[in-house]
Amino acid sequence: MCIIFKFSGGRVMLNLVKGHQVSLVENLFESFTKLTEHHLMANVHAEKILEVFQHFIVIHDEPLFFILELPVSIDREKVIAKNIIKESHKDVYYIDGCSREECLALLIRYGDLLINDGLSQFGFGGHKSHDEIMLDSYNVVTIYSKELSKFNDFFEPHNIQFVEELVTAWKTFSKTSPGISEIYKSNGKTVYDLPTELAEWGIYLAETRTE
Repeated sequence: MCIIFKFSGGRVMLNLVKGHQVSLVENLFESFTKLTEHHLMANVHAEKILEVFQHFIVIHDEPLFFILELPVSIDREKVIAKNIIKESHKDVYYIDGCSREECLALLIRYGDLLINDGLSQFGFGGHKSHDEIMLDSYNVVTIYSKELSKFNDFFEPHNIQFVEELVTAWKTFSKTSPGISEIYKSNGKTVYDLPTELAEWGIYLAETRTE
């Protein structure tokens, strides 16, 4: 049984992916905004994320790359007190020179894991256009382009409406209303299995980045 919650103006509350929980989720709705002259940002329902990424891939007739960002394990971080680290880091992996068909196949095979995991981020980009799409925490999808006008109608076929100011999960957080991010397991595997799973695809560790 599927239960749909509707709030003011008939808007539907954002359906979060399985790896995230938000205390004030009733304040989140599916919509997008223009963040800068080169960036769009959107809250996207969990069940629409796959089709949004497929759409991005299909409209880019060029060599593409896949990006995967994984938080490093706690034993690699510098702990300054119990459960407190000085700064956090993530390993950034790439697969270069992918065709559209390969990217779509990767999404079909690993999309459930990538979309629903609460710790990692992933995305795709064009080697020539340098356009990029990323799924960040709490269902936030960002699009970067040097020619952002190409994406003026991108979200329309997905029934995602424009708003002047987008309320993301991050804007709802406080000590009394936190968010929770958890690792997700699909078919017995987690995102930390992907570097091995995708070895034959040519995945490589590009850098370890400070967050």
